[in-house]
Amino acid sequence: MITLTIDGKQIEVAEGTTVLEASRQLGIDVPTLCHDDRLKPFGACRLCIVEISGMAKPVTSCTTPAANGMVVKTNSEKLYRLRKTTVELLLSDHPNDCMVCTSSGDCALQELAYLYGIRENRFTGAMREHNRVDHNPFITRDQNKCVMCGLCVRVCEEVQGVGAIGYAERGFEAKVIPPFGKDLDCEFCGQCVAVCPTGALTGRLWAGKPRLEGVKFTDTTCTYCGCGCNITLRTHGDQVIRVDSDPKNHNRGWLCVKGRFGYEFINSGDRLTHPLIRREKGGQFEKASWDEALDYVAKKLTDIKAENGPDALAGLCSARCSNEENYLFQKMFRAGLGTNNIDHCARY
Repeated sequence: MITLTIDGKQIEVAEGTTVLEASRQLGIDVPTLCHDDRLKPFGACRLCIVEISGMAKPVTSCTTPAANGMVVKTNSEKLYRLRKTTVELLLSDHPNDCMVCTSSGDCALQELAYLYGIRENRFTGAMREHNRVDHNPFITRDQNKCVMCGLCVRVCEEVQGVGAIGYAERGFEAKVIPPFGKDLDCEFCGQCVAVCPTGALTGRLWAGKPRLEGVKFTDTTCTYCGCGCNITLRTHGDQVIRVDSDPKNHNRGWLCVKGRFGYEFINSGDRLTHPLIRREKGGQFEKASWDEALDYVAKKLTDIKAENGPDALAGLCSARCSNEENYLFQKMFRAGLGTNNIDHCARY
């Protein structure tokens, strides 16, 4: 353990802890655009700069390891001025369309502009124009809103191990693109969307939907597979409009393409809301109660077993069920009905 002082407060942290992590343990808010606790430190945005006694100039707190006896200042007139200038420079090459941006109200850059009271920008000049539109049903890329924080590139490499996007060009022409500048073509897990601090990466399904006003947040569990990822449903009225995941959950906020974008079935008018029974051969399905439906299925299974033996029956269980439910299902077939004809889809 090592001891250091931050803004006059002494704290003891484990060796290897960064100054940014130590500051946050003290409840001190240091602004940043490129940092995510789940990824390796990067130091791209230069907003988390701090002053350390004995060092000639401010350093990025996210990449600076805490040292024993270190004295750190996270707020000063100089740091405020440098951070504000950095935000102004980012905004000088950023579309001023917050009113219609999908990420409005959920944008770190917007919050920083508000924090530093930036109404007009003193930096003017050329602005990037990336007009390419990807043809996929999941992710919208707006390169004009990219602040080159690198979060999307890093999560694609460090978490997914896919490397579907990377840096290209240099200086003013630098950008994050798929190989050879072609359409984004990957697993569409949306991890890049989840970490993007601006509106550069958004879900296509979210466009035109309510953003925060009147939106309800409900924590639940994804139904797609046995991983049981925790998800947060954003609903407006009786419609699910977006799916997120809290980084503090066991899946660390990461989801697959189905968990993040495959929610439209919830709103489908074709969903069954009660059991249906075809009471006559060739007849129409009719609404039934659960007790009636279960009794009907049980009678059919026992009738088939009595007439043709237990091996005339077979069961196929679902990956969407829990381990306990799958266990009970196979127990019913093996012990209850007397057949080993039981299988599992083991897929989504």
